Amino acid sequence: MNSSIRLQPVIMAGGSGTRLWPLSRAGYPKQFLVLAGNQSLFQQSVLRLQGLGAEDIKLDAPLVVGNDEHRFLVLDQLRELRCDPAAVLLEPVGRNTAPAMTLAALQALQDDADPVLVVTPADQTVTDAAAFSAAVQQAVRMAADGTIVILGITPDRAETGYGYIRAEGSAVAQFVEKPDAATAQRYVDEGGYYWNSGMFVLRASSWMAALERFRPDIAAACRVAFASRKTDDRFVRPGREEFAAVPSESVDYAVMEHCPGSGIALRMVPLAAGWNDLGAWDAVWQVADKDAQGNAAAGDAIIEDSRNTLVHATSRLVGVVGLDDVVVVETPDAVLVSRRECSQDVKKIVSRLDGQQRGEHTAHRKVHRPWGWYDSIDAGARFQVKRIMVKPGASLSLQMHHHRAEHWIVVSGTAEVTCGDKVMLLSENQSTYIPLGETHRLRNPGRLPLELIEVQSGSYLGEDDIVRFEDTYGRN
Repeated sequence: MNSSIRLQPVIMAGGSGTRLWPLSRAGYPKQFLVLAGNQSLFQQSVLRLQGLGAEDIKLDAPLVVGNDEHRFLVLDQLRELRCDPAAVLLEPVGRNTAPAMTLAALQALQDDADPVLVVTPADQTVTDAAAFSAAVQQAVRMAADGTIVILGITPDRAETGYGYIRAEGSAVAQFVEKPDAATAQRYVDEGGYYWNSGMFVLRASSWMAALERFRPDIAAACRVAFASRKTDDRFVRPGREEFAAVPSESVDYAVMEHCPGSGIALRMVPLAAGWNDLGAWDAVWQVADKDAQGNAAAGDAIIEDSRNTLVHATSRLVGVVGLDDVVVVETPDAVLVSRRECSQDVKKIVSRLDGQQRGEHTAHRKVHRPWGWYDSIDAGARFQVKRIMVKPGASLSLQMHHHRAEHWIVVSGTAEVTCGDKVMLLSENQSTYIPLGETHRLRNPGRLPLELIEVQSGSYLGEDDIVRFEDTYGRN
């Protein structure tokens, strides 16, 4: 085993996934969604990478690169898999994929190591795990000598939503932008063209050398941000101001497109493993199980006299009649209806929501927090009703509100309530009152989830009316 190749999986879990709105939101993007089965896309990525070890390949625990605001989603979903990461690198601001990969490479180069990195986005799906492992292991062995390897997807149709790679044998000859329909068909007919998967296999030092050659400004700025990092358990936090100064650029634009003809070895391994990047609702329909008329349904949906239609119901019954090539996505606070061929344009709706500063752009009605979640089930003038779940052993911050009072009714589990200088235990069907301006805290001391109904009343009910005095999660 002394001659084995050390392999460091890297999962890129940033991004907002706006094209799968309204299911995907900025606060809960698509990589953390369960679109099929019982595991999220992020969890599927983790499990795929766990199958890459071999007699000559020593597999390390994964590195995860993600947004700071999603850090507890990452940890919770890793914990469900009983996966202990090597580190979770937290980007204070989004700077695209080249800086994200650079953070991972700098972390991997610690302790005089130089592993082969397998870098994969967290929001893709693969149906043939064995074919995926075989192709990636081939790429790992090629990358061990310093070669940069990209996984190219063997196209099964003319697709205008992907970038393409032109290959001559295993050598990458050219990167091609997203083509129009006629050009995409020509690529499929001619052969030698592959979809760009966004998955790369290369030594950490190979990435840094290529980046310093083509984008030394990104390399230097990332080194400064990484040098000012702070470590908190598994979290590695680059300096906020320093990372904000890093130029934003993709891996392809920063490095890969410059490699052909530069003397840097860039090769491609074909991947035929049922890959899909789920970049739009049309892609979700493509990979879904369908009935004889080509319809796909998730949740409580009834489809009649329709063809090639996707219905995704989250919180209620959705019935459709007489639809062809349509996407219908229902959530508690928003519904999307679109022709499948236009599903890439959902981002235009998200942009308008953002411009209007509407909350449906960033968060669901059900909002996840480090301690659990809350669901805003009703609201009116001067009142709001929430359903709250607190994980076993978790607690909210010690806090107070200037503008609202709260009533808490325990539905299940046990609540430890701090209200001023009093601490009390409440069980099912018991309740308490938190006066306006009173310091208070809610904690779950039990082994089962705590659920309660909270009724807020007052002149202002916004989430920013919270003064935190103590917080387990560093949000003071």
